Amino acid sequence: MSLLGNILWIFLGGGIFLFFEYLFAGFVLCLTIVGIPFGVQCMKLSMLALLPFGQEIRSIPGSGGCLSTIMNIIWIVGGGLWIALTHLIFGLLCALTVIGIPFAVQHMKLASLSLTPFGHTFSPAPYRT
Repeated sequence: MSLLGNILWIFLGGGIFLFFEYLFAGFVLCLTIVGIPFGVQCMKLSMLALLPFGQEIRSIPGSGGCLSTIMNIIWIVGGGLWIALTHLIFGLLCALTVIGIPFAVQHMKLASLSLTPFGHTFSPAPYRT
């Protein structure tokens, strides 16, 4: 089911555009030494934006330290809040229709990761019967 969801997401949910936007922003941020950690997070978001179905966001064990908190604060002030709000708005718009509800769930997943990407990762969700 996640394969079909990812295919529909790429073409109908704007996944391909999100992927290229995050990837481009990641490359631009990596041009400076200071921006490399933020560029890596953008590239992480680009992979989740391309294929969000079947992925689960997890907290990295032992990552609740001072450095990830400071980096998340810089990220939020530098644009993470606007990215999260954009995903929130698109998620609410998608939730207006029954067909768009799965896309809305994925936008909410992207919103939570785009608000505080440091200290979080994503991995394939466990198979549930």
